[in-house]
Amino acid sequence: MKFLLFLFVGVVHLLSLNSGKAIYKNDICQRTFQEIKEEIACYGDVAKAIINLAVYGKAQNRSYERLALLVDTVGPRPSGSKSLEKAIQIMHQNLQEDGLENVHLEPVKIPHWERGEESAVMLEPRIHKMAILGLGSSIGTPPEGITAEVLVVTSFNELQRRAPEARGKIVVYNQPYTNYSRTVQYRVQGAVEAAKVGALASLIRSVASFSIYSPHTGIQEYQDGVPKIPTACITVEDAEMMSRMASRGSRIVIQLKMGAKNYPDADSFNTVAEVIGSKYPEQPPISILHIAGLRMKVIVVLVSGHLDSWDVGQGAMDDGGGAFISWEALSLIKDLGLRPKRTLRLVLWTAEEQGGIGAFQYYQLHKANISNYSLVMESDLGTFLPSGLQFTGNEKARAIVEEVMSLLQPINITQVFRAGEGTDINFWIEAGVPGAHNGGLTVIWGLLNNHEDKKEDFIMGN
Repeated sequence: MKFLLFLFVGVVHLLSLNSGKAIYKNDICQRTFQEIKEEIACYGDVAKAIINLAVYGKAQNRSYERLALLVDTVGPRPSGSKSLEKAIQIMHQNLQEDGLENVHLEPVKIPHWERGEESAVMLEPRIHKMAILGLGSSIGTPPEGITAEVLVVTSFNELQRRAPEARGKIVVYNQPYTNYSRTVQYRVQGAVEAAKVGALASLIRSVASFSIYSPHTGIQEYQDGVPKIPTACITVEDAEMMSRMASRGSRIVIQLKMGAKNYPDADSFNTVAEVIGSKYPEQPPISILHIAGLRMKVIVVLVSGHLDSWDVGQGAMDDGGGAFISWEALSLIKDLGLRPKRTLRLVLWTAEEQGGIGAFQYYQLHKANISNYSLVMESDLGTFLPSGLQFTGNEKARAIVEEVMSLLQPINITQVFRAGEGTDINFWIEAGVPGAHNGGLTVIWGLLNNHEDKKEDFIMGN
C-alpha cells in the first residue's frame, strides 16, 4: 500500500503539474518534456532508497503498528464525538514527536449525530427481527416507533410508477448492486425520494457487492422543502427476502424504532504537518507568519486521509489506513534526510464521512492561495494490493506522472489510471488543481470497469 509514497517524493522534488488552468508559472513550466523526463530518470537511486526503507527496511511495518495503536486505543471516531477529538489530539502529539514541521490544528465546525437505540421487526407475514443500521443525519422515529406496511421497489423509476401505493408505507429499496458510485445514490437520496411520495420511512438494501447478513451505514442527505423521514440500511438478505415475499403478494408489515438525534455542530480540527520545501521557498513557522502578517509563496503538494469514521467499526480501513500511509510519506522523507523542493503538506481531515465537511472548510480558508498548490492527493479507497495511481489532470501532466511512476518498476507498481477524484480533494480539482487518489487492485479495477463511460470527465484542461 506504500506504492504511492515515492510518487509523493518524485512530484515534490521535480515538477509542476499544470491542470490546464494556468494556476501559477515558474521556470519548470518553460522546460521541455524531454528535459523533465531526463531529470526524473536521475531520481532512480532516490526511488530505490525510499522503496528499501518502506518495503524492506525499518519502516516496513511502521504505519501498520501506528494505526493499530490508535484504533485499539481510541476505537470508532464518529463526527462530533469525544473519541474523534481524542484521536485528533493524539495525532497532533504524534506528528510533533515524529519531528515534522509546522504541526498545528486548524479549527472547523462539524456535524454531530448519534444513532441511539434502533430496531426493525417484521410483524407480517411472520415475526422476524432484522439487522439495521441507521444512516448518518437521519431523524429518529417517535418513541413508540413506526408500524406500517412495506412497499418494495428496485429503483427510483419503479417508486415513481408506484407512487400512489407508497403513501403511508415504509419504502424498502432492493436495488441491484452495479457499482458503488451508481448504487450509493439509493443510500444518499432514498429517504428524500420516498418522502416525496408520502412514505413514512425508508429502508435501503446495503450498498455492497455481497453480504454475510451485514448492514452498512453511511451518510444520507435530506432536501429543503421535503419532509424528513427516518432511514436505515438493511441487509442484502432481508431486502431480497422481502422482494420475494412481495412478488408472491404477501402483505409485509414492519415496526421500525430509531433513537437517532442530530445535535448542534461541534468544534473540531483538521490536523496539519509539513516537510518544508527548499526552493519555493522555505516557509517560517506558521506562528511567525501570523505574527508578522506575512504571505510568502509556498508551493505545496498536499497528501491526505481522514481521521473520522462511523461508529460501528474501528475505522481502520476507512480511513485509518489512508491517513497513516499519508503520514508515513512524510516520515520516510524525513528519515532519509530528503528536502523536497516543494512543501509536502499532510492534512488529516475531519468529518469526511459527513460529506467532506472538514475538507470544504480547509478549502474555503486556503483557496485564496490556490496558485500555491501543485498537486492534491488523497488516500481513501482502501489499503489493498496496489497496482498504480489514479490521476486527474491534463495529458501533459499525466505524461509526467507516468514517468514518475515508472521509477516504481522494482516493485511493479507503475500504472496511472483515470479518475483521481476524492471527497476531500474534489474542491481543488474542480478549481483546476491536479489530483490523485490511490487505491487497491480490487478498487481500481472496479473503477476501470464502471467509470469508462465518464472517463473523459476527469481530464482537465486542453
